[in-house]
Amino acid sequence: MTAMPTITPVLPSQQPWPLHDTAASRRIERAALDASAPHALMQRAGLAVARLASAVAPQAGTVWVAAGPGNNGGDGLVAAAWLQRWGRCVRVSLLGDLGALPADAAQALADARAAGVAIAATLPDQVEGGLCIDALLGLGATRAPAGAIAEAIARLNGQRAPVLAVDLPTGLAADTGALLGTQAVVAWHTLGLLTLKPGLFTAQGRDHAGRVWFDGLSVALAGAAPQAWLGGPPQPTPRRHAQHKGSFGDVVVVGGAPGMGGAAVLAARAALAAGAGRVFLARLDGEGLAIDPAWPELMPRRLVDLLHPALLAGATVVCGCGGGDAVKPALPALLRHAGRLVLDADALNALASEPSLMQALVARGRAKRPTVLTPHPLEAARLLGCSAAEVQADRIGQAATLARRSSATVLLKGSGSVVACPGRAPVINPTGNARLSCAGTGDVLAGWTGGHWAQQPARQAEPSDDDPGDGGGFDSACASAWLHGLAAELALPAAGAALPLRAAELVDRMREATQMQAGVNPR
Repeated sequence: MTAMPTITPVLPSQQPWPLHDTAASRRIERAALDASAPHALMQRAGLAVARLASAVAPQAGTVWVAAGPGNNGGDGLVAAAWLQRWGRCVRVSLLGDLGALPADAAQALADARAAGVAIAATLPDQVEGGLCIDALLGLGATRAPAGAIAEAIARLNGQRAPVLAVDLPTGLAADTGALLGTQAVVAWHTLGLLTLKPGLFTAQGRDHAGRVWFDGLSVALAGAAPQAWLGGPPQPTPRRHAQHKGSFGDVVVVGGAPGMGGAAVLAARAALAAGAGRVFLARLDGEGLAIDPAWPELMPRRLVDLLHPALLAGATVVCGCGGGDAVKPALPALLRHAGRLVLDADALNALASEPSLMQALVARGRAKRPTVLTPHPLEAARLLGCSAAEVQADRIGQAATLARRSSATVLLKGSGSVVACPGRAPVINPTGNARLSCAGTGDVLAGWTGGHWAQQPARQAEPSDDDPGDGGGFDSACASAWLHGLAAELALPAAGAALPLRAAELVDRMREATQMQAGVNPR
């Protein structure tokens, strides 16, 4: 008897999810096949696809399955047979050499024919279905789709019915989320099978995968170390009654060159809103001692008054937000003395242009003085000496490379922000949307990361035998990225779903998101 699959929604992510790349997924698949009866694993996979198809399109009387010549196509054939038995009118376009089908897929083809499924070796002249299933190419695809497969992708993307992708949207790279060519299936839903692949959640993955579901096919993954994780919600930190502002750390914000003073102000506001006990703001635009009338709690200071080694050693420093070239002279002291350091924007550009500053950053890491870098893809490219396109082609790998070279935690921003740190598996952030595509939102993220990090007790900031030495910066970066994205998701519809979320509003939205995560009604 076929085991009943268990299908779970992955997004919105309410728990950490292990992510396995192609090589690891292949190993897990081989072990599962060796432990299963012949054809059993594909039968489970196909049944899962059929069940999800029925759930997401319960009124669809007709179903078109675009199936490829491998096991992904076999999963689609098994699903087609089940749907036909359940009373749907199913048509399959089986593309490729039928004589070269793997054994499991060949058995699935025979079963589908026996169930009465209409199977053709060509694409229909017109797609008329209540549901389409993309079972063209799966984990093994490494080249740009061509020929009939490419034409099938265009057909799937050109019709109105919902599309369910089996394991991966065809044309999407499993490990990176990059497109294998110039096009990939744009699915409404994707059902990950056996393992979840990292590419579903970063780069182009979110735009092509739609809503992601998962079925582990009753295969235990114990001992199969993930190559990355999809992040879960951060745990709120309760505040004890006897604590005071000194319990929650100091943040020093350095930035805001002429014409960009607002960036430093946004970072400082975010640090304070995140819960830091005190926030000192050193603006570099000549407004160093001006009080922020909207946030009078911020403490303006001259930069020279904040560069004392003892003060910096006990603080979390956020540097670079709108800093321009004016931030560069402050970096040697900050790199040498700051207890915890968040570097953003122009501080990153200064690192990329000054080898001595990068050497000082590496020395910080070796001395176990933790740093968090928060680059967007172009800033990461400058630090890596490559193009932004190369960064985007392998976001997880490039973030890990930058973390290793800099001896720092890296929060690579973008769709599916990646947090990487030497000695830890990267985390892909599952929250957020394009409403964050607005000037200043990165400054808010950097400031919030500093404010969150400042609250971590000193004992947690000290490395131990089982701690890679990130001093809690990795966890703060993950938590801040989560709340940053959640704030955009929770933004009121009245603000206009297609409009960006202003960075000044984002600070308040992040406070609301934090309270919601803690179970407090922000209203």
